[in-house]
Amino acid sequence: MRPIAIFDIDGTIFRSSLVIQLFTKLVRRKIFSPSVLARVRSFEVKWLNRQGHYDDYINELVQVYHRSIVGKKRSEIIRASREVVREQKYRTYRYTRKLLADLRRKYFTICISGSPLEVVREYNRFLKFDKIYGSELGVDERGRYTGVALHLPSHYKKEVIVRYVTAHHLSMRDSIGVGDTESDIGFLELVDNPIAFNPNTTLA
Repeated sequence: MRPIAIFDIDGTIFRSSLVIQLFTKLVRRKIFSPSVLARVRSFEVKWLNRQGHYDDYINELVQVYHRSIVGKKRSEIIRASREVVREQKYRTYRYTRKLLADLRRKYFTICISGSPLEVVREYNRFLKFDKIYGSELGVDERGRYTGVALHLPSHYKKEVIVRYVTAHHLSMRDSIGVGDTESDIGFLELVDNPIAFNPNTTLA
């Protein structure tokens, strides 16, 4: 039985945020109105100027993303996700990318991200995790987003991992977890070998 290795992606492997890059791509492709960029820009500027928090910025962006995606075609989001990954897949931290490559030989690897499942799935064609989790939004019979959140694993990462490990009879012995923010604490507390990589102030 292989031990498990759990990774966050944004800020842990990828040197940015997949949801930020996808959001920006959708605006540039005019799938999202340019006006939505202005809604999050003020939060970004405050964060960059150290007058606001990154969490406020990313939370606002995610909320705007969820509102803006209603009625959009899933095929368009997948196409944009592929472009983001093609252009930025090598923008990784060397340490965690090498760690993942080394662990893949003996570990069952899991990534759990708050970014949209569409872009996480495309990125995984490059990263090759055994199991992936990302935020999943509902799609109607026409292939358009409804705005209903089906699965937001970043809100309860510990529970997601426990459920998967139990259902598939995996072992936590010698397990490894790698994360960078307090949202990763849940699974970092579960594993035998937690790694806080490039942690934010709260996790540090």
